Amino acid sequence: MMIKGLEHTGIMVSSMEKSLDFYCGILGLELIDRYEHPIVGVDLAFLGKDGKVLVELIAGYPVEVHTEGKVHHLAFTVDGISEKLEQLKSHGVTLKDEQPIELPTGYYFFFYGPDGEYLEFFEQKKK
Repeated sequence: MMIKGLEHTGIMVSSMEKSLDFYCGILGLELIDRYEHPIVGVDLAFLGKDGKVLVELIAGYPVEVHTEGKVHHLAFTVDGISEKLEQLKSHGVTLKDEQPIELPTGYYFFFYGPDGEYLEFFEQKKK
């Protein structure tokens, strides 16, 4: 199994606008993309440098989700996301998603690490 790089770190925020002001205005990250998740309905903003996403801000989850912590998950860039899903299944890895989920920018699925940490594989759509 080959990981190509760290995709991004997802951070739970209480106010998207306040967080955008901080991460973009103060820290100097660029707003690369922003949209509402097509299934969950939360507000997502992707920030980074030179077109590379480094941070995903997540706003609008129900209050009880915040018990997971401010850092929500680690996402890794992969190719062949469906194959990666099957490889994890063959290793007995606990999956949150049984199939890749499509976003405007690519495909992803979540799974759990050995200590219950929330992990994501993400494959960008081919341009």
